[in-house]
Amino acid sequence: MISFRTPGHIKDGIMADRKSRIGPHRISQDAQGNVQTLSRGLALLNCLASEPRGLSLTEIARRVGLAASTTHRLLATLEHNGFAELDPGTSLWRVGAATVAVGSAFIRGRDFVSLARPYMRELSGRSGETSNLAIERDLAAVYVAQVESSATIRAFSRLGDRVPLACSGVGLALLSAHPPEEVDIIIRETGLPDYTPKSIRSTETLHTLLEQGRKRGYMVDDEYHVLGMRCVAAPFFDGNGAPLAAISLSGPAARLTAEKAEKLGDVVAAKSREITKRVGGR
Repeated sequence: MISFRTPGHIKDGIMADRKSRIGPHRISQDAQGNVQTLSRGLALLNCLASEPRGLSLTEIARRVGLAASTTHRLLATLEHNGFAELDPGTSLWRVGAATVAVGSAFIRGRDFVSLARPYMRELSGRSGETSNLAIERDLAAVYVAQVESSATIRAFSRLGDRVPLACSGVGLALLSAHPPEEVDIIIRETGLPDYTPKSIRSTETLHTLLEQGRKRGYMVDDEYHVLGMRCVAAPFFDGNGAPLAAISLSGPAARLTAEKAEKLGDVVAAKSREITKRVGGR
């Protein structure tokens, strides 16, 4: 439940060249060669990742600007280590299964709540309104983080509170990440909650609002959940393109006017895209 509230009170290791303590460090020819080989190998991986259906040896060599013989040698090394694979039927190269473990480790290491918090502080400081972060659980939006406004009258929600997807800013943002057919399934299960005279009362209206939100990048809760309260929210996504969470700005409708909400909605949408990029999403 959102309500109004008055305020209360790597370590980089540096390897020194033992033979030369003064002046620039020198890299041996062997080391330079190893760096070049690694760089080329990574370029090949990026090339393979850009075309999931696979690429021929000739096409890979052309794209990375290497001789076919060099490209084949590097691909064979990647294949030996599980990072590339050759389809014997089509003779096309693709990324190998070992890339999954690396990508999964990256995702596991990203605490998106902590990562999103600086963006929430920036949004709140810039707008003077409360910023929230919510995830979708059991057909509802659940608040998991908040940066409160410093204004005397402000929006407030308790962490752990659950709000309906179809009538809250963060809920609508999460719902907008679902295809229309999934939205229909969700609404058949949850119904359309009637909290205020402005609450969404038909699936046709809901679909229209969701499509508008998808096009502009953010959703608006125009007093659907709490009378006198307006909210703008946008989802951010994981590497599979699924919504991780939604980030929002909420405040009194008298202060967060429709015109101001439109401007802040663009800002929230931009921040959600930045977070998506930071967590390796799409």
